[in-house]
Amino acid sequence: MQTKVFELRSLNSTQELFPATEFVSASVERMKSASETERGAIFTKVEVVDFMLDLIGYTVDRPLWKLRLLEPSFGGGDFFLIAVERLLESAARDKVNVEMLRSCLCGVELHRASYEATSEKIQRKLLVAGYPQFDAASLTQHWLTNADFLLEPLDSDFDFVVGNPPYVRQELIPAELLAEYRQRYTTLYDRADLYVPFMERSLQLLKNGGQLSFICSDRWMKNRYGGPLRRMIANDFTMRYYVDMVGTAAFQSDVVAYPAITVIERGKSVEKVRIAHQPEICRKALSVLCQAMKGKPAGFNGTVAEAAVEPQGDEPWLLESDAQPSLDLVRKLESAFPTLEESGCRVGIGVATGADKIYIAPYEELDVEVERKLPLVTTRDILTGTVQWRGLGVVNPFEENGVLADFARYPRFAAYLLKHQEALLKRHCAQKSNGSWYRTIDRITPSLAQQPKLLIPDIKGEANIVLDESGLYPHHNLYYITSRDWPLLALQRVLMSGVARLFVRAYSTKMRGGCLRFQAQYLRRIRLPKWADVPLEAQQILSQQTGEIAINTIQQAIMNAFCLTEQEFQQLTE
Repeated sequence: MQTKVFELRSLNSTQELFPATEFVSASVERMKSASETERGAIFTKVEVVDFMLDLIGYTVDRPLWKLRLLEPSFGGGDFFLIAVERLLESAARDKVNVEMLRSCLCGVELHRASYEATSEKIQRKLLVAGYPQFDAASLTQHWLTNADFLLEPLDSDFDFVVGNPPYVRQELIPAELLAEYRQRYTTLYDRADLYVPFMERSLQLLKNGGQLSFICSDRWMKNRYGGPLRRMIANDFTMRYYVDMVGTAAFQSDVVAYPAITVIERGKSVEKVRIAHQPEICRKALSVLCQAMKGKPAGFNGTVAEAAVEPQGDEPWLLESDAQPSLDLVRKLESAFPTLEESGCRVGIGVATGADKIYIAPYEELDVEVERKLPLVTTRDILTGTVQWRGLGVVNPFEENGVLADFARYPRFAAYLLKHQEALLKRHCAQKSNGSWYRTIDRITPSLAQQPKLLIPDIKGEANIVLDESGLYPHHNLYYITSRDWPLLALQRVLMSGVARLFVRAYSTKMRGGCLRFQAQYLRRIRLPKWADVPLEAQQILSQQTGEIAINTIQQAIMNAFCLTEQEFQQLTE
């Protein structure tokens, strides 16, 4: 048996704030007949479904007919069908009549064909279990709804919400429907995917003590767009279980996603979250894992760990139990030192043009005035750990003050861009900017090229931090750090010691292959003493430019600057 995950299936709302407009209703109708490709249907193994239901306690040894379960996006029905099987077994054991089953289950599905196919499967299952045709049809009708979960009014007293919410990017949602969702859901923030408001509404439909168990992307736990959802959970809910599913064989096909199973309970608790990483996907292994996660710490057997998670507002969640000593060091440094930018540094990202094939070419071949182009440094220029410029340049449409350059002053520049006007006008940034069709997406500040800076590629297994003093402007796949107070050589040595990786590993979302995202939002979390507070001897060692310096001498200087023990310093290099 298989179950669909990450599929645009059902969509609903936290509250019925106002009736849907005619345009919204039309969009919902269109989505009801979306193709499987448009809905992003992906299949997961039934062992995972059983594991999730077992973990929240939806098991046949309990009187399930006294409890209520919701599946907000049931797709082909595999979550829901297993829930039905368990409910019927529990009801048969306790000799419960059909009337007591009507409110036990609720499934919502947007896609019409999936809804109809699942309805037929459930009716057949009820008939096989001995229920008369009339009761089978009546129960199915009570349990299932063909509607948009994010818009459909529902009772808010569920003991369980379980499933795999749709993993759909905002660009795939009709504009009028997306606008409606945004009015109803505070968590649909920034670039959040559809699973985020699904989680918001599902959590709000739980009764006190009720539990949600979803398998979906874990990006919301650390990414910027997950901030409002994290704040909501921090205020009124408790994370009980977290199972990292990245790289597991949980799905029938390779999934470009970073899934995790999370169990979140309504109400606040002081208990630690129980964590497991990348379990073997087979019935026996998952059954053993479930028992360990729900049992006493003595039975964890190295497969389960506990971590004290004290979420503060929308701050990212740190759940890497296998790196707890490093997380303890992060917290120590956060309590002792200011942030990188508070210590006189600035973090930025290179230019995104929106049309690299037009704006970027070999510097000497760009037929514009010298004032209108800059030498460009890319990731490929710093692969060796030093800058080895390959000769690329970028057309610069901006003056230093941010005003677009005047075509009348630069005729070659004007001719070059007018030649490409048709292509440039197709860009989103050109369409939304009044008369600024030839701008790059990001503003270029020419003086940055002449400023000494540290260059850091976005995706790396380890921090690759390169000092650039050659007058190059960074491309958009490079982040940069400039400093008002810290000598850049000293800063480079400190960050390369493991300090940068320590913080980025703690706050970055995981990438396949173990790579980290050295993005500005994570680099800004690095803690650093102010240069004036670094002991004089350490200052001299860290900023020394001539002669060989022993590695252990630099390490000792960093330990002195951060007041680290030898054991703590070792954590930087692990």
